[in-house]
Amino acid sequence: MDEQLAIARKNANTNKTAAKKALERKRVFQGYRDQTEGYITTLEQQIYAIESANINRETLGAMERAASAMSQIHGKLTPEKVDETMDKLREQNALGEEIVEAMNSINSANQVDVEDLDAELEELQQEQLDEQILKLSNVSVPGAVHGMPAAARGEHASKAPMAEEEDEDTELRQLQAEMAM
Repeated sequence: MDEQLAIARKNANTNKTAAKKALERKRVFQGYRDQTEGYITTLEQQIYAIESANINRETLGAMERAASAMSQIHGKLTPEKVDETMDKLREQNALGEEIVEAMNSINSANQVDVEDLDAELEELQQEQLDEQILKLSNVSVPGAVHGMPAAARGEHASKAPMAEEEDEDTELRQLQAEMAM
């Protein structure tokens, strides 16, 4: 093409016909060149379209495989089955809690009530005290009078204080002995 332009310039002043022919050939070659560039552009577009279609096909294939894998993983799993399973789990958890409560109520029924024990102990102590009082009431009056302090027997404080203390100690020992029975 550059060659034709050089010929046209050389002949432009001397041989106008040869110069025109060289310019004509130049334009023809430019037309072929433009046409070839158009073909190349079209071919490149086709290559891009094919590559894009191939990428789309590969993507679709991967998505189909993923869908198949997920379908296999999920199997016959449905939201309704999941809800049903969760309901069963909640029921079993509630049942387990009821069992624990029942077991705890059995244990609490077997536990000893401290207040009841205290009341029963007081009752036993009162019975023992009542029995001792009954035994004391069976003692003869003259013996009981001698066991009383001197002031209660109507005696005057003429005895020495030491003797009174001994009498009180003796009386205390007698009462303790009777209470121990």
